[in-house]
Amino acid sequence: MAKSNQVRIIGGEWRSRRISFPDHEGLRPSADRVRETLFNWLGQDLGAQSCLDLFAGSGALGFEALSRGAASVVMVEVSRVACAALRRNADALGAKNLQLHCMDALEFATAAAANPEARFDLVFLDPPFGSTLLARALPLLVPLLRPGARVYAESGAAFVPSGAWRVLKRGRAGQVHYTLVTYEDQKPVAK
Repeated sequence: MAKSNQVRIIGGEWRSRRISFPDHEGLRPSADRVRETLFNWLGQDLGAQSCLDLFAGSGALGFEALSRGAASVVMVEVSRVACAALRRNADALGAKNLQLHCMDALEFATAAAANPEARFDLVFLDPPFGSTLLARALPLLVPLLRPGARVYAESGAAFVPSGAWRVLKRGRAGQVHYTLVTYEDQKPVAK
C-alpha cells in the first residue's frame, strides 16, 4: 500500500511501528497530533483498561491503546475491506487481547448490552464525519460503561453531549473536533 495509507503508532510497545489501511470512503485515521493529545489526557499507560473501538476504521486508536498496555481491546468495523486490513495489522504486530467484530457498530452495541461481560473503561467513537452515527451511538453505550468510564468522540463539528454526559476535555485540530466525556448516572441515591 502507498505510504499515504499508513499511520504510525506514537507510543508504547509498538512505538514507531506502522499500520496500513485501505482506501475507503469515510475512513480517516486520527492524526498523530490528535492521538498524542488524547493519550496525554488518558495517561500513557492504559494497564488493566478494557477498551472498545466502536468505529475502528484504520484501528489507529485501538492499536495505540494496546501498544500502551490496555488489558483488552474490542474493535468493531462494518467494512469487510477495513476488517481484513485490521486482521493483517493485528497479525503483523502480534496483537494479543484483541477481538475484532466485522459488523455494524450500532448493532454490536445493542447486542453487547445484553452481555454483562461486555463492559468497558474506555470507548473510542470516531465514525465517518458527516454521519449521524455519533449521536446514535452515544445512548447505546450507557449500559456498556463501567463506573468512571471515559468516552472519546471525534467529529467534523463541535460535539456537545446532552443529558448525564459531562465533558472532561475538548480540543480542535483543523477540521477535527475531539472530546473526552464521562457518563454520570443521575439516578437518586437510596437512603
